Amino acid sequence: MMEWTIVFILCAAYLLDLIIGDPRWIPHPVIGMGHAIKRLEKWIRSRFTKPGHLKKAGILFPVMIVGGSLLITWALLKGLYFIHPWLAILAEVVLIATTIATKGLRDAGMGVFNHLKQGDLPAARQALGMIVGRDTAHLDEPEIVRGTVETVAENIVDAIVSPLFYALIGGAPLAMAYRAVNTLDSMVGYKNDKYLHLGWASARLDDIANFIPARITALLLVVSSWMHRLDYRRSYRTIRHDARLHPSPNSGFPESAVAGALGIRLGGENVYHGVVSFRAYMGEYTRPMNKNDILITNRLMLTASILFLLLSLMIFGLVGGALWS
Repeated sequence: MMEWTIVFILCAAYLLDLIIGDPRWIPHPVIGMGHAIKRLEKWIRSRFTKPGHLKKAGILFPVMIVGGSLLITWALLKGLYFIHPWLAILAEVVLIATTIATKGLRDAGMGVFNHLKQGDLPAARQALGMIVGRDTAHLDEPEIVRGTVETVAENIVDAIVSPLFYALIGGAPLAMAYRAVNTLDSMVGYKNDKYLHLGWASARLDDIANFIPARITALLLVVSSWMHRLDYRRSYRTIRHDARLHPSPNSGFPESAVAGALGIRLGGENVYHGVVSFRAYMGEYTRPMNKNDILITNRLMLTASILFLLLSLMIFGLVGGALWS
């Protein structure tokens, strides 16, 4: 595939998502993945009950869901290319766009911000509850801000950088495979009684898939902090000191980068279904959090994502498109 075509596909896919996001009237591939995951889980549980057997059967999720997503996307593009190359290019743009969620992530943060701006704490709590798993019914404004900033920062990796990273390497098939990995983790990758054994393979694969993108994202957030005249030195220090304190091997990198840049402290007590859970602190407490921290985090997210896209295109220009040949 010609280099100019790759540049066009990645830029067009990013812009398409940034402009229209994921309209509800268009069927989204993640919905199909979700149905397939539920059917496969039902089939596995009907045949395996012992923990050891469930753990072995859990490997079927990555093999069938991730492998199936990759093969279906590859076959679709091959078929369209046989009809006409431009059909395949258009499909690739749309498919990659569905794996990215820049607009959705920005809008989620702005939804909470707008309610806080209006002084409507109940609506802000409800909006936050739509994007986090923690209980939000009794949170005050600083805690609502913390939940929003943590969620936006963490999802810069899952929703933007990782899909673009894999699209750069393997086009829409690999980007769609990554989205399947992430969907599996969100549905069965929990360390609870129900999924501890069945979902281990999916959770581990998600950790592996996001390992490199998370660290790239953290560095891009440091550069973004410098561009926005924030404390980029403290951002870098916070990554080094606090990123590995997060229970996730990857989420702590973007969260600590944002915490350092803003001069706020993330982490602390969260409540899940009435059970209190403590997450290690990240960042230095230099001031109380306020609703404007959501706006700044959104700006950092957009800047870092554009920087990654530009970096990807620059690297691709240097290697001459060898990865897609």
